[in-house]
Amino acid sequence: MSLHIRPARPDDAAQILTFITELADYEKARHEVIASVADIERTLFAPQASAQALIGSYNDRPIGFAVYFFSYSTWLGCNGLYLEDLYITPEHRGTGAGKQMLKYLARQACDNGCGRFEWSVLDWNEPAIRFYESIGAQPQNEWVRYRMEGNALKAFAES
Repeated sequence: MSLHIRPARPDDAAQILTFITELADYEKARHEVIASVADIERTLFAPQASAQALIGSYNDRPIGFAVYFFSYSTWLGCNGLYLEDLYITPEHRGTGAGKQMLKYLARQACDNGCGRFEWSVLDWNEPAIRFYESIGAQPQNEWVRYRMEGNALKAFAES
């Protein structure tokens, strides 16, 4: 399979939202997707956008996407690359497309002097966990991820 990977463009916003929705369906969280095409256009393609996206295509047909951003490690004193989402359509899983997308991002991390390439995976997603471990990624079990969102975030900010 010859996968073509390129930076996403504003005209990819609807396709990106479709992939986001498919990923949310897989993760049993479809009800949590509130983003619109306009949100994707505004947040990924504005001049000062903090996140970037990639599109993976096979025979000129989009089969997956990745959204990532640069983070910072105080301990390393350099940037890191954080993968927010990686999605490959079900019919193209197992073809090497996900691995190629991750390699592309690993090269981005190296080219930008990043000391880390990180992402999160749901603890029940055994196929993804096995895949990530097969390429040499290691779980970071000593860290517990916290989140504040919605009303809790607003209430805390206003307190």
